[in-house]
Amino acid sequence: MQIAIDGPASAGKSTIAKIVANKLNYVYIDTGAMYRAATLVALQHNVSLVDESGIVALIKQFPVTFKIEDQKQLVLVNDQDVSDQIRLPEITNNVSRVSALPQVRQLLVKQQQHLASQHSIVMDGRDIGTVVLPQADVKIFMVASVTERAQRRYQENTQRGIHTPLETLEDEISLRDYKDSHRKASPLKKATDALEIDTTGLNIEQVSQKVLKLIYNKTNI
Repeated sequence: MQIAIDGPASAGKSTIAKIVANKLNYVYIDTGAMYRAATLVALQHNVSLVDESGIVALIKQFPVTFKIEDQKQLVLVNDQDVSDQIRLPEITNNVSRVSALPQVRQLLVKQQQHLASQHSIVMDGRDIGTVVLPQADVKIFMVASVTERAQRRYQENTQRGIHTPLETLEDEISLRDYKDSHRKASPLKKATDALEIDTTGLNIEQVSQKVLKLIYNKTNI
C-alpha cells in the first residue's frame, strides 16, 4: 500500500504523515528531509549549491537513512543524527536550490522509490503523487494559507530555539512556494487524481481524522 501526501511548505504534511503511518503501522518516509540533508552536506563540505555532480557525489558518499528512536523518527547522514540541523534557517532558505537540480532529484527519487517498494508506506513531499509514486493507492494534496503556514513555522522554530520574525517567515514561505512550483524538475503541483485538503484553521487531530477517513473510504482497509 502506498499513500502519497503532497503540498507546499508547512501545510502540515510531515506531522500528518507521521500520525497516519503510526495509525496504520506503515513506514513513514520524509522526502523533504532527504533534500534538506543533501543541502546540509553540501554546505558542510563547501560545495556550491548549483554544482549538480558535486552534490550527487556527496549524497552517494554520505547516504541519508531514517531511524526510529523513542517513537521519534531521526534523520541520519552517514549514521550521524542531523534531525535538528536540517531544520535550521540556513538549510530552509537554501533547500529549494538543491531540490531544483535534476541530477539530485533523479538520484533521490530512485532511492525513494526503492524504499517504497520494500514496505507499505506513507510518503510526503512535493512531487510524490506526480513523480515518485504516480501509481500510489491514495494521493492527498494538503494546502493552507501563507499566514497560517508562517505561524506554524514560527511555533516550530521557537520550540527549537530559532527566533525568526513572523513577517520574515511569511516572505520566505511565499518565495519557497514560487520556487517549488516554478522549477523545471518535478515542480510542486497537485496530481489530477489527488484529494485536496485545506488545513487552514484546523488542528492536527481534525486534519488527521480527515486524511484517515479519505484513506479508509478509498481503500477499505
